[in-house]
Amino acid sequence: MHIESKGFAAALALALGLSAAGQALAQEVTLTVHHFLGPNSTAQRVLLEPWAQRVQEQSGGRIAVEIYPAMSMGGAAPELYRQVRDGVADIVWTLPSYTPGLFKRLEVFELPGVHQNSAEATTLAIQDLMPELAEDLQDVHPLLVHVHSGYVLHMRGGAIEGVGDLQGMRLRTPSRIGGWLIEAWGAEPVNMPVPDLPQALSRGAVEGALLPFEAAGPMGLAEITGASVEGPEGARAGTMVFLFAMNRERYESLPEDLRAVIDANSGLAIAAEVGAGFDAFEAEMAARMAQTRPVVQLSPEAWESFRAPDEAVAQRWIADVAGQGIDGAGLIARARAAIAAHGE
Repeated sequence: MHIESKGFAAALALALGLSAAGQALAQEVTLTVHHFLGPNSTAQRVLLEPWAQRVQEQSGGRIAVEIYPAMSMGGAAPELYRQVRDGVADIVWTLPSYTPGLFKRLEVFELPGVHQNSAEATTLAIQDLMPELAEDLQDVHPLLVHVHSGYVLHMRGGAIEGVGDLQGMRLRTPSRIGGWLIEAWGAEPVNMPVPDLPQALSRGAVEGALLPFEAAGPMGLAEITGASVEGPEGARAGTMVFLFAMNRERYESLPEDLRAVIDANSGLAIAAEVGAGFDAFEAEMAARMAQTRPVVQLSPEAWESFRAPDEAVAQRWIADVAGQGIDGAGLIARARAAIAAHGE
């Protein structure tokens, strides 16, 4: 293990109170958590650190958790799913879209027009549909599948007034669904892991990016972009699905009472809290970024031009997943209904 990795782990263990001598004596299991963002990211603050604290407390100190941010256990962000599947890390927080082709069902929540701006509502809806989404996750033990609050366009050169201003621009996309939408807008999608984005924007390798405020703020995008652009009243063009998962064999090897602790901090038990946490931090970061440069809300007419391709993107996805025997149209309808029920 790299020295830097040990430093990350030691600092986080101390912060979480995981290194107290009495607790160390009681520990039976140490779980490693690996992810691709920094220690100040929303994921670490809202999900990973509170989760680690509760798991330790509820296990009576028998479970210790070491969090390794910023790929400090080694490898690249797209390798995280394989790391947890193969047992390199006990637990990871990652983007399913970094492993294309394996998570077709989860993509339904990334389709434009499905997510309705609330991470809490969509994350709860995902839990409702988990029985039919679970086929995508057979090789790991899912702890939580969730989303962020939704995409904002962060533009290097300043604000835009309509979709026509994007013609020919290179825009960073986090997923193939986002890439399809960018193509439909007449721009060129550039797929890259989010840690590479600040340098790509600074150098002009991309002219903009789809990213929520809660990710853009901690990454310093306010200093390297001219404006952020969203729909009327903060409307978003889509969202991103995240996977918090544990190695299946590692989970099954735990004593029954420790598995129960993990179960009590998984899925529906934590979905509302995590979704609401992402929404709250999104609002906080949006306000901060607005203090340093413009955050523009498009007119309803201009926003309609961004939404015009939504159905075409959905139909493209329906045709694509049909080859795997997935009823895409039905899944979209059930996802929308579940989100609407939790958004009331």
